Amino acid sequence: MAPPLVRRAVCVPLLFVLTLLVVVLFPVVWPVATLMSRLGGERNRAVRLLWFALAWGVLESSAVLACGWLWCRSLGRTERSKDRHYEIIRRYVAGLHRVAQRRLGLRLDVSGSSSAEPEGDRPLIVLSRHAGPGDALLLVHHLLTDYRREPRVVMKALLQLDPCIDIAANRLPNVFVAPGGGITEQIEQLAGTLGPRDALLIFPEGGNFTPARRRRAIRRLVRMRRHREAARAARMTHVMPPRPGGALAAIAAAPNADVVFVAHSGLEEMDSVGDVWRLVPLTDVVRAHWWRIPAEDVPVGREARLDWLYAQWEQVDAWIGAQHTGTGGGQRRGLETGECF
Repeated sequence: MAPPLVRRAVCVPLLFVLTLLVVVLFPVVWPVATLMSRLGGERNRAVRLLWFALAWGVLESSAVLACGWLWCRSLGRTERSKDRHYEIIRRYVAGLHRVAQRRLGLRLDVSGSSSAEPEGDRPLIVLSRHAGPGDALLLVHHLLTDYRREPRVVMKALLQLDPCIDIAANRLPNVFVAPGGGITEQIEQLAGTLGPRDALLIFPEGGNFTPARRRRAIRRLVRMRRHREAARAARMTHVMPPRPGGALAAIAAAPNADVVFVAHSGLEEMDSVGDVWRLVPLTDVVRAHWWRIPAEDVPVGREARLDWLYAQWEQVDAWIGAQHTGTGGGQRRGLETGECF
């Protein structure tokens, strides 16, 4: 990964140029895309994606400019500046969420339980399935907007090629995972400083689910002679086995944090640009299910916690399987009425 100054010297001007290009060409391209969509019977795919590209560019450029303005005013040194950076991210991801609903047909249906909701506020460790484009943005959006949490995210270092993520996320407490991993200590330090309204978001699978990646992950467990975990992973067909290092390090470093597990289904088929083109607008509802485990109910000891983590991940897999077979019952609710994380 290139140094920050090099990344920003290249990616920020490129963002502005591409956004300006879309804005200038939009009045010309939009009628052509509309005509092509109608003649081809493509459900206005080209028009929908064109609108989304325009909105993304404008929202991202605005967020980058807002970060630049904050830097000029405060040099990113104060707690107030931290809150303002979270507000910039909140507006950015909320805008993308609205555009995805309006232009791409995104619909969310979330189920969960708040029976273990503690009195007062507690930090959260959120362990989510990772599959399909945008699931991280959706989670960050709802943590910020609906639950008024300040998310700390463990994410791939490659995402720093996105100017907004590069600038805003590097000014906030996050962890970027470089190829080869080795960031357990950083996750532990990040979890150890969680405040009562903070949420640490981790994707234990380490990347977006695909069948090929799942098979490679199981073979990796076999090579490491972790045969019991490999056998359990082989029985889970909709998720990759969790990589326990980061999750267990976070739980150990934040013993007062509740743990939230998130399963979702509906985005996993969008694994390539071709898949996005084929599936837009989305005709199926994106469904999610979460459950919260109080800190006092988390087992003690690494082996017990490892077994517990796999048991929870088996629940994630079972829930996704139920959605695929159409047997996922239970009372569902809109996220807008959501439980308070």
